[in-house]
Amino acid sequence: MNKFVLRQSVLLFLTAVIWGVAFVAQSAGMEYIGPFTYNGVRNILGGIVLLPCIGFLDKIRDSGEHAGGIKTGKQLLIGGLCCGLILFAAGSFQQFGIQYTSVGKAGFITAMYILIVPIMGLFIRRKVGLKVWIGVVFAVCGLYLLCMSGNLRLEKGDAMVLVCAVIFSLHILVIDYFSPRVDGVRMACIQFWVCGILSVICSFLFETPQLHSILAAWKPVCYGGIMSCGVAYTLQIVGQRDMNPTVASLILSLESVVSVVAGFLILHQTMSGRELLGCCLMVAAIVLAQLPEQCKHA
Repeated sequence: MNKFVLRQSVLLFLTAVIWGVAFVAQSAGMEYIGPFTYNGVRNILGGIVLLPCIGFLDKIRDSGEHAGGIKTGKQLLIGGLCCGLILFAAGSFQQFGIQYTSVGKAGFITAMYILIVPIMGLFIRRKVGLKVWIGVVFAVCGLYLLCMSGNLRLEKGDAMVLVCAVIFSLHILVIDYFSPRVDGVRMACIQFWVCGILSVICSFLFETPQLHSILAAWKPVCYGGIMSCGVAYTLQIVGQRDMNPTVASLILSLESVVSVVAGFLILHQTMSGRELLGCCLMVAAIVLAQLPEQCKHA
């Protein structure tokens, strides 16, 4: 694996770590405020956090070393709007779906984007190697062992989360298209503002947002806004640049593994032999999926 692939993989892994821990914040935030309110506040907070980052990066580019090659016009706006709309739809289905299904089912079904992404990629003539497909199978089996117990029944919440997985798959492919063409941090900022504004509008239409409830949920909201949105989604956009989207989705799916490990380290929850086997299959899938990428970006 060359340095470029290694760097991009590390960025995507950091994204998965942040998202894996974010399940705790997401669950805690829903105890105080509604789904639209939580998504609205955290996405707007993520957009605010990125504003000074954009200014700092502009100064670095103005130094001359990294100047040029960054598009900030119509294509950037289109990319940000598309990502924002998709993120709003996916986040809304996920937040509502979690209310009607177990966390284990939600984690497994959401991470099905690792299978949906390569299938979608076939329709845009993106080739996927045999090793990557084998990695997808390993990852799906690993996620099942890691998250599922009992029989899988597609109920109301499960259906919502499945729709979320399909939309997140589209989000990965859209980022794959725009990330090499535009400034990733700017696009992330635009998508947060779009998603945040739409969520806030829906919160006033369908919920009753109250300031004291939002303040009571400040810890999970801050983690969701600063880390899960501002940091993680930006790392995703930057890390996906020139990466195979199927491989990227496999790395991002490690958030399920991280959530189990975080529960063990933070909440002292034990992992069964079944869950440990699932973790091993997930890691094997990531390693296997990286092999076809060795000849790229030399």
